[in-house]
Amino acid sequence: MEKDLAAQLYRTMVRIRYFEQTISKWFYRGKIPGFVHLYIGEEAIASGVCAPLKKDDCISSTHRGHGHVLAKGGDPKRMMAEIFGRATGYCRGKGGSMHLADLSIGVMGTNGILAGGVGMATGFGLAFKETGSDRVSVVFIGDAAATQGIVWESLNLAGLWQLPVIYVIENNGFGEYTPTEKLSSTVDFAGRARNWGGVAAQSVDGNDVQAVYQATQVALSRARAGQGPSLIDCKTYRFMGHNEGEEASIGEWSYRSKEELEKKKKHDPIKIFEMTLINERVLSPETLESIHAQAKTEMEEAVTYALDSPLPDPQEALVGVFSSPQ
Repeated sequence: MEKDLAAQLYRTMVRIRYFEQTISKWFYRGKIPGFVHLYIGEEAIASGVCAPLKKDDCISSTHRGHGHVLAKGGDPKRMMAEIFGRATGYCRGKGGSMHLADLSIGVMGTNGILAGGVGMATGFGLAFKETGSDRVSVVFIGDAAATQGIVWESLNLAGLWQLPVIYVIENNGFGEYTPTEKLSSTVDFAGRARNWGGVAAQSVDGNDVQAVYQATQVALSRARAGQGPSLIDCKTYRFMGHNEGEEASIGEWSYRSKEELEKKKKHDPIKIFEMTLINERVLSPETLESIHAQAKTEMEEAVTYALDSPLPDPQEALVGVFSSPQ
């Protein structure tokens, strides 16, 4: 892999990891209102998918969307401020963790509704085709969301109309606290997608950032050439619980064992890519250490920015919430 691209992918993964670890720390200090759903263990997917996208390509995200926003070019200070409920955040502190958006870089919104971004992303793809644009729409979907009807209805339309949409399933093994095998008649979502005419589908190791990047490049080439939609089923595993503060992963109510978790952590996407880069002498250990140090400092500065920012003015509670008729 070319050195600059390797550094970009690794840096994005590390920045996401430090951002999420920072969020976890401040959540348990009681400084973050509402729920947060962390992306730790899945960083290779957002990094590999977003790296080849253009700035004006659109992404639609999920409730677990911090990594997607960062990978698409989001500002960690404005993200942190939003999650802390501050007026300098992306949505003036009104959206929080599950509702981050920055249309200027194609982030059309994280989404607290299961599969809520799928119809939106498909609509963006239709708009791009109708206007003759070469832009592409990407939507991230969890494996539980992949059991929703709107996913397959949208895929049917996208295949029928040959829309430039890429459906990325982050197949992390669980729908909240339930193993995916107990939610769906099949966990082979790529195989299911191949039943739709005009749809290309493949399954990749979602912990291998190079594999995700290459699969996305193929899907992008199809989309920009007018050849229709693609589905990429990324097999991964979330190291954290469904949300911070959950009690379902401990004691008698545990839905997964400590042994399972420790085994999966041996396939940490950052560690895997790190060893590849060192063994193939693409980046030096010193460069990797520098990337870690920069990411840690960046996220500490983002927290300082958030804590120093004002809370929203109560008088502006409805500002930006409703649109005015023209």
